[in-house]
Amino acid sequence: MRGRGTAPFEPNQRCSDRHRGRAYADPVTGGPDDVGASRDPSRPGAVERPAYDDEATPDPSDEGVGVGPYPFPWPDDPRLDPHLLEHGDARNVVDAYRYWTVEAIVADLDTRRHPFHVAIENLAHDFNIGSVVRTANAFNAASVRVVGRRRWNRRGAMVTDRYLHVEHHDDARSLAAWAAGAGLVLVGVDNLPGSVPLETYDLPRACVLLFGQEGTGLSEPARLACDVTVSIAQYGSTRSINVGAAAAIAMHAWIRQHAASP
Repeated sequence: MRGRGTAPFEPNQRCSDRHRGRAYADPVTGGPDDVGASRDPSRPGAVERPAYDDEATPDPSDEGVGVGPYPFPWPDDPRLDPHLLEHGDARNVVDAYRYWTVEAIVADLDTRRHPFHVAIENLAHDFNIGSVVRTANAFNAASVRVVGRRRWNRRGAMVTDRYLHVEHHDDARSLAAWAAGAGLVLVGVDNLPGSVPLETYDLPRACVLLFGQEGTGLSEPARLACDVTVSIAQYGSTRSINVGAAAAIAMHAWIRQHAASP
């Protein structure tokens, strides 16, 4: 999916994954920063991130990483970031967003977010939450909701959470109350008795796709909170599939049913 608008870039210059997985640390605790701290430091519990880091600036030793400095004269475009124009841009963004500020990218994405949300439980461990977040970014989900523990390992997200609205709920009941108030159907995704096959189910356009933890699936409170639960057909010997893979399948099912081609 390409961003709207025209940004200066060389289309044959690509960004490698080497610079995409840098985790941000909470400057107070030294651990991963809190959910919802990506853009608004005035929010409770928010942590203001540094404006720039080595995720954005190419390493001269790497060939073909991102794009280099933009030659003078620079375009007169308020969406463009002078730091990136001067030093180059190696972020994990589509080419149309090269040299754009984070705020400009988020604002553009906000004009065309899809009306589905993604929620994932974070109770005992946070395996693959980053992968779910990265996929939610790829499909331009309206938001990601982390249910349970506030902190989660952002490494798998590869900084893509910067461009999403990531929110926190203390428990499944809180998530369900928010979804009901927003007019959203809460759809659990788990291979449980009585689940409706995802392959034949018409996903609501306005919904929340809720995923459980790796290995254990949806918790009992989450199952009870869901309006409906769907399952993903499996044909091999394994009992379950990776939650990151399940999330990608479910999100793409929504895209196939409701989204226009980018």
